[in-house]
Amino acid sequence: MLICIDVIRQIQAIEAALNKVSSRILEEHLNSCVITAIQGSDKKERERVLKEITEVFEMSTKV
Repeated sequence: MLICIDVIRQIQAIEAALNKVSSRILEEHLNSCVITAIQGSDKKERERVLKEITEVFEMSTKV
């Protein structure tokens, strides 16, 4: 039984680490690609990145 708990704890630690990495990548994306697209004059590109961010947010709330 103790082994099961150890495995669950390891899985939780891995999930936490992956969440940190994901947050860091998203932050970098927001501060570079998204800001560039929003400040640019290409309306389709602005819409694309906003849709992309919305999709990422929707996926994260489905978990």
